[in-house]
Amino acid sequence: MAENNALNHDEQFSTAVTVEDFRDNLAEVERRISAAAERAGRDRQEIELLPVSKTVPQERIRAAVAAGCHKLGENKVQEAHRKSEEMADLDIDWAVIGHLQSNKAKDVAKFASEFQALDRIKVARALDRRLEAEGRSLDVYVQVNTSAEDSKFGMPPEELTGFLRQVREFDRLNIQGLMTLAVFSSDIERVRPCFQQLRELRDRTRETDPSLLGPARLSMGMSGDFEVAIEEGANCVRVGQAIFGRRSLPDSHYWPENG
Repeated sequence: MAENNALNHDEQFSTAVTVEDFRDNLAEVERRISAAAERAGRDRQEIELLPVSKTVPQERIRAAVAAGCHKLGENKVQEAHRKSEEMADLDIDWAVIGHLQSNKAKDVAKFASEFQALDRIKVARALDRRLEAEGRSLDVYVQVNTSAEDSKFGMPPEELTGFLRQVREFDRLNIQGLMTLAVFSSDIERVRPCFQQLRELRDRTRETDPSLLGPARLSMGMSGDFEVAIEEGANCVRVGQAIFGRRSLPDSHYWPENG
């Protein structure tokens, strides 16, 4: 089971500035990932660490890249696009992990290697059209609202299968699996069911039609709850504050995003 203090973490995230700071933070996150995988009887190699650099300035991102971060998650499209241009000299793959308005699909199609918050056919259609114009494709995760909170984006679980069948018509979108945001709580037993539900949805979908989900990966878990997510089957954990340091406002302020 996850450590009881896994979610009571705000005070423990110091701001990383130097390359050495980032190496230390990454080593600690790696330790926690490996320990969670071992508790769950899983192979560490099944789990991707996606560092989340939202709100982090360019000079600190450059230090993070020097420490080994070569794929970064951002949840505001405009911020991510700007950073991709400012740091075009670096080897970075950009993953957009926040809500997307269809009129910004053109920006995602230009620079992103991955989009983790697909939840509307209108957005899928816009992305597919823009990607075709750019002559490229995009890895995508479908976002599911497992917390049943009106404030969170993502489709209702009961609509998932029908949505996946519709998305199949868009050749430029490579479905990788499912993504969710758990309820914001320091109570692990409130958080865990969100992750369990996503895993169960994935498993049922694979039984119904394995072709719908591609590799059928699960993107779930952030700095405060990624160990629980790993115990419940996460293949990608999106970790920001435990790597970059505490942000001035809590995650509940940044999620969901409208852009």
